[in-house]
Amino acid sequence: MLNIKIICVGKIKETSLKELCDEYLKRLTKYCKIEIIELEDEKLPQTLNNSDISRIKEIESKKIQDKISKLGKCTLFFLDLKGKEYSSEDFAKCLDTQATYISSTLVFVIGGSLGMTEELLNTSNYKICFSKMTFPHQLIRLFLLEQIFRAFKINNNETYHH
Repeated sequence: MLNIKIICVGKIKETSLKELCDEYLKRLTKYCKIEIIELEDEKLPQTLNNSDISRIKEIESKKIQDKISKLGKCTLFFLDLKGKEYSSEDFAKCLDTQATYISSTLVFVIGGSLGMTEELLNTSNYKICFSKMTFPHQLIRLFLLEQIFRAFKINNNETYHH
């Protein structure tokens, strides 16, 4: 069975958003083993300067890299505004190809609100962008879960919203 791990910086605080994520996690257990790995985010100062931004990105990226290094062989998907935009069908095909021919463990990474270091981003196999618009990283977690679920439905020729 395919293993999917989602590494996220920060926790979801809103109850309704957490419930929606939990619903997709429950639905996904039919298709894969899935795990959310939450890493503590750094507290942002009231006013941010470039030094603060760099320092926080370094700390959070180090936490992500430390977690990835313990996972063994896997395919890395980083969510990044500079990444490639996929249609749902293309995303489904990509996941299916990876799972069938490359790795039985797919790891998705959602960085903190300030993003990740270029050094960390360059370690990814895929960089994915859901939209050129900016969304809270907690909301992106829900989008990612829904798109993974949709990908399984597409790949299994099951009916889902079009």
